Amino acid sequence: MMVPQIEFPKHNFSISRLVYGIWRLHEDPLGATVERIYEKIQTCLNFGIDTFDHADIYGDFENEERFGRVLEKHPSLKSKIKIITKCGIQVPGSKFPTKHYNTSKEHIRYSVERSLRKLKVDVLDVVLIHRPDPLMDPHEMSEVFDSLSREGKVKHFGVSNFTISQFQMLQSLCKQPLFTNQVEFSLFCTEPLFDGTFDQAIQYGFHPMVWSPTAGGKIFSPKTDTETKILQKLQILAKEKGCSADQIVYSWFLNHPAGLIPVLGTNDGKRIQLATESFSYPLTRVEWFSILEIARGREVA
Repeated sequence: MMVPQIEFPKHNFSISRLVYGIWRLHEDPLGATVERIYEKIQTCLNFGIDTFDHADIYGDFENEERFGRVLEKHPSLKSKIKIITKCGIQVPGSKFPTKHYNTSKEHIRYSVERSLRKLKVDVLDVVLIHRPDPLMDPHEMSEVFDSLSREGKVKHFGVSNFTISQFQMLQSLCKQPLFTNQVEFSLFCTEPLFDGTFDQAIQYGFHPMVWSPTAGGKIFSPKTDTETKILQKLQILAKEKGCSADQIVYSWFLNHPAGLIPVLGTNDGKRIQLATESFSYPLTRVEWFSILEIARGREVA
């Protein structure tokens, strides 16, 4: 089954309902050569995943460049894929002794232009502010968003890991609608269901992207009683539906009316394929709540 596209009406733009994440690209046991990365891109495209999620810091600031080498060798891919990247985190090193965030207009522009160079593309489809910066100036950010859009360097801007108040503050001063809020969400991190994050997405008309949907694979290697019970429940449902436990996990995300977009972090082509087939195994409302109940350790009030 091909992964469908999901529309962002305010932006006249769509991305694939599953996105492939580049976070662990450099950790692939089979290597991070041009040939290996090309193989994974093709695997994604074969199943309808045309959107790739980057960040400037991934792979010690090298994964964008690794991906860009593939686009340089296979330029026809550029018209087939959509690229999301993130900026704003400054890691400690020779330049900075302290980890911090930088959302100044100068740094956002520098990061965007660096990502364009590394990825070997002329425009970025979406740029997200990676983490909310306590010192962020939304007037400055709006100004640079507009400038980079006018220059044709970035089509859409959004955020990642923002609270509802931070999102609302920035949106109130941006002329263009923010594209998304990419947040952590899994069966071990269900807060966005209850803290207003997903409510706000519906209110503002965007689809949240979800990072670490399987908690980095933790869901399949349980260590606590609750984790074991979650996996057992997933396995029971998987057996009933004739699928795998990870397909039940992705199907669970697909139920939410906000239109959640899971970001896949696996380097395994077979697991990519399994995730794309999760659309074939819908969950009933009762099944969805039975999983949530185990994950939270209590029934809903």
